[in-house]
Amino acid sequence: MGDDPARYGLDATAIAPFEAAGWIVDGRLIPPAETALRSVRGGPDPDGATARLAALLTAAPDRGQWLLSDDRRTSAAVAICGASRSLATSLAASPSLLDALDGTSEPESPDTDPHARLRTMATMGMVAIAADDLTRRIDMPTVGRRLSDLADAVVDDAVSIAADEVAGGTRVAVVALGKWGGRELNYASDIDGVFVHRGDATEARRIAERVIDLVSRRTAAGLAVRFDADLRPEGRAGPLSRTLDAYRAYWDRWAETWELQAMLKARAAGGDTELGESLVETAAPFVFPDRLGAEAVRQIRAMKIRTEQLVDRDELKRGIGGIRDVEFAVQLLQLVHGRQDPLLRSATTLEALGLLGDGGYVRDGDAIELSTAYQWLRDVEHRIQLFDRRQTHELPPDPVIRERVAKAMSYVDDADATALERFEPELVDRRAAVRTIHERLFYRPLLEAFAESPSVSLDQDAVDRQLEAFGFLDEEAAKKAYIDLTAGLSRRSRLMQQLLPLMMGWLSESPDPDLGLAQLRLLVTSIPDNAVVVSAMRDNPVAAERLCQLLGTSRLLGRLVDRIPRFLPDLGDDDRLAAIPDREATIAEALDRVRVRSDTDERLAALHRMRASRVLRIAAADLVGVDEIGVPHHLSAMADALVAGALATATDRAVTEGMSPPPMVVMAMGKWGGRELDYPSDLDGLVVFDGEGAEAAAAAIRVTELLVAALERPPIDVPGVRFDLDLRPEGRKGALARSLGAYTAYYERWAETWELQAMLRGRAAAGDTDLGEAFLAAVQPFVYLDRFGPERIREVRQMKARVEQERIPPTEDPDFHMKLGRGGMSDVEWTVQLLQLRHGAANPEVRTPSTLLGVERLERHGLLSSDDATALADAYRFCARTRNRLYLRAGRVRDSLPSDPGETAAL
Repeated sequence: MGDDPARYGLDATAIAPFEAAGWIVDGRLIPPAETALRSVRGGPDPDGATARLAALLTAAPDRGQWLLSDDRRTSAAVAICGASRSLATSLAASPSLLDALDGTSEPESPDTDPHARLRTMATMGMVAIAADDLTRRIDMPTVGRRLSDLADAVVDDAVSIAADEVAGGTRVAVVALGKWGGRELNYASDIDGVFVHRGDATEARRIAERVIDLVSRRTAAGLAVRFDADLRPEGRAGPLSRTLDAYRAYWDRWAETWELQAMLKARAAGGDTELGESLVETAAPFVFPDRLGAEAVRQIRAMKIRTEQLVDRDELKRGIGGIRDVEFAVQLLQLVHGRQDPLLRSATTLEALGLLGDGGYVRDGDAIELSTAYQWLRDVEHRIQLFDRRQTHELPPDPVIRERVAKAMSYVDDADATALERFEPELVDRRAAVRTIHERLFYRPLLEAFAESPSVSLDQDAVDRQLEAFGFLDEEAAKKAYIDLTAGLSRRSRLMQQLLPLMMGWLSESPDPDLGLAQLRLLVTSIPDNAVVVSAMRDNPVAAERLCQLLGTSRLLGRLVDRIPRFLPDLGDDDRLAAIPDREATIAEALDRVRVRSDTDERLAALHRMRASRVLRIAAADLVGVDEIGVPHHLSAMADALVAGALATATDRAVTEGMSPPPMVVMAMGKWGGRELDYPSDLDGLVVFDGEGAEAAAAAIRVTELLVAALERPPIDVPGVRFDLDLRPEGRKGALARSLGAYTAYYERWAETWELQAMLRGRAAAGDTDLGEAFLAAVQPFVYLDRFGPERIREVRQMKARVEQERIPPTEDPDFHMKLGRGGMSDVEWTVQLLQLRHGAANPEVRTPSTLLGVERLERHGLLSSDDATALADAYRFCARTRNRLYLRAGRVRDSLPSDPGETAAL
């Protein structure tokens, strides 16, 4: 038998209902009852909940064992008694409502009085929803949907009753607005709606009046729902119902911005569904006009400010950082952007917020934070309202009430903190986050530009304040850039007057705001086709924001954007930005560029322009975070294509010089061979030709010389590519190109261990790929030996130590050298390669030029532990990413972390 009832607040005068219900036997609580009362005492309002539970058992002692027989019923009854005095009272007054705890929504014996029937339907549905909500079986959005669906059912029934009573031929529909329209009702919400009819106006008025009476007449037992029709045209002075044509005429001539904003959440909810949907469709062109106008944006903002002034700043709904901050921001963005993007026209706040995030109109992080905070705040609002089903949005200062709300939100007391101590800071944090993001979205200057507002210029004092607020360090340079960008009356300057305050905010969030503003000035004021740049920023706010991110990140990208302004529109489209062609398509494009030109310099210029464009796209996709394939693969594919085009050009040039080049292949080595290039990587390679004799060798060497020059010295002002042939036999002293037979003889007789190790990452990159495969097949027997003995292992380790000693500059700390320092990329590469040399003969699958794929395969074959494989792969990716950022930031090779704190912060 269970515990003493007194331990759970039941003294001798309070145990009778529990004994009658079978919860107490022989003076002791039965175990299920003890569990239930323990939850009551740990939940919100323990004393009140105990009394309400006693009242319920007094009214329905025969339901006592029924409640305890199912954990779902027990937890639901306990939760309702603790969190909702109103619903608990309803249950005690009408025990048949307890069936709702099992999900039942219809009473067994429906009342013949329509008011009573609709009221019972509403209360029973409310109990079922609250039971699932308070026991966390459903989330906040589901609560809103179910409450709205319940209101739909009640109103639809009321329309049917009213239409039958009027007995005419008029068709009437109820269109939901506000939270009801968005299927996001509260427990105590009014339901905002309008009526539309087709037929006799008098009959429609009688039906509408009767519907409102049926659902909203307050009796001693309460009401079903509160129906508010004041959002109809002309408000209370206007007719309750109108035809489609009458609505259209009103919106065309008289409607104010707020009235059209209300129609944003319109939804057919009851009565004639087809007619209701027709009204929603009729409203769309007025809600989303071709030209919204800046005045509409200002009116919405002014209305929001007036609303805030009329309420307590701490009110949960309309106060600072409250629910309306989210809703108004979302609705304004919908009204502005939804004209061009119909996908944004959702009536539901959270769904619309998700669509705005997906479309890039709201940053992903902001969309997630707003969504999370909105749901949390709405949950709190539900807990406040549910207690007495009272339409309130205030969280009173009384700590007892606040503690009850905190516990209803599932916060608990423990040794570290009370439920209230956990709840209060989160309330502050959520509201602060909402307000910050609301102000960033709701007052975004670009919204007025999209609404076709006249240009607005800032005076010099305002400019100075903005530059200081945004944290630009070189104030004079920033002022000059601002003036250069906004001076004059040109189309570009007028648009920049509107856009620049917003863009400065974006620049201030980049690693180097001063660099970004300087590069923006050069981009917009210097290039011939700045109209393309300006229109991209005007039409695509995401592109404009990302442009600021790129310009404030990288000197290299600033130069590339300057040369390729037509790329900018792609910045705002994740799919287009991430649509980087694969290797085969890239090589085909490079060769096409060569074939359509005859002049050598024009060919090479086209190839290097292509590379510059591709590096820009790769880096932009990388920095924005939409590249799923990876920088190394894209850079390696572009390198293959560049070399393929340059090799074809060099070959043709040698032919014009009277030579007959033999078939040739360029073998990619090192990171290039492993398809793991970084932005600053050289291209390590070997050149192999198929032929014998001095004439073939001379022609191959000439082609290689032309190839090296073509890659390293572009005929246009973009960075060249260093083609490094030092891994060839005899290093710098050896011939630039050798025949397949000469390579085979060398590796058979003379190759040192490090040269064989280098071949682990060999891959045919450009030229005659069949020759490349033959080359690999010829040298692999020398690379993958049946026994890779201690002497060779020692040679590999000695070479690794030598590389570290000779190639890290003495002024740099090895601990912070991303490539060659301790724990850096080289450590990973040499570890993998030594294991491949030792085990590659017996395990052919570990033979791969890719370091990361090598780690994966070595782990799969039990040659690396899972922990070691993870550590190696993570370190390799981290160092590669850091090295890439260093290069983008400086525009040159930098392998060590900066010592300057400012540079480190920017990195």
